[in-house]
Amino acid sequence: MRHPVPTTAGQNDFMVGYLESLSLVERLHRLLLDVIKDEFERVGVLEINSVQALLLFNIGDNEVTAGELKSRGYYQGSNVSYNLKKLVEMGYMHHQRCEIDRRSVRVRLTEQGREIRRIVSELFERHAVGLKEQNVIDEQGIEDISSLLRRVERYWTDQIRYIY
Repeated sequence: MRHPVPTTAGQNDFMVGYLESLSLVERLHRLLLDVIKDEFERVGVLEINSVQALLLFNIGDNEVTAGELKSRGYYQGSNVSYNLKKLVEMGYMHHQRCEIDRRSVRVRLTEQGREIRRIVSELFERHAVGLKEQNVIDEQGIEDISSLLRRVERYWTDQIRYIY
């Protein structure tokens, strides 16, 4: 049984900040999905959900497998397989079995899927302009946030790979 390590006041303050940051990252992801959902409601696209729209955005012009999407860190397990299947059924993606590994299916966007990607891309472009014009964040701030989040990502990835 592991016993809690005694903490100093400074370590406790860091822990409080760390937990607040985790909560903020989680809230921001949910908020991003809500923002995408609202945009699709505004433009009258109701048959696709925000997770599926973000999936189409992230695939972009690439041809990928579900495994590649998972390994790139975009999506987890059956969630990606389910959403890819639904997107193919709705006509947003083409799919085809790999010649080499018949178990694997490669997917790419249809014209309809590219239209969804365009809508999300324009939404993100408007946000980028608005964030900068309203002095919410500048180029250096974006670089700093991205750098810090990449470092946390590397740390967490290392924890998964090396702790167990």
